[in-house]
Amino acid sequence: MATITKKELIDRIAEKTQAKRVLVKRITQTLLDEIIEELRKNNRLEFRDFGVFETRIRAARIAQNPKTLERVKVPPKRTVKFKMGRLMRENLHAPSAKSAEKK
Repeated sequence: MATITKKELIDRIAEKTQAKRVLVKRITQTLLDEIIEELRKNNRLEFRDFGVFETRIRAARIAQNPKTLERVKVPPKRTVKFKMGRLMRENLHAPSAKSAEKK
């Protein structure tokens, strides 16, 4: 499994759209900043057919330090949940071209 960085993604988008890399970088960063800001406000972000981002509260719990076996209180915390949309689900579950070639 390969890791794609933001820089590589920006380069791909700039190449496909023939837009200047600087502009694509600014737009991409603005999009990411806006997503973070909306999640900070506890808003739900829905990108039709792509997926939904929403915050959830993870309940407080008692954990155990594995080294000392001491019990530790873990406070509640906010997390982000992503639920994939229809098109993403269909594309991820579709047989890939590589696996089709092997058969």
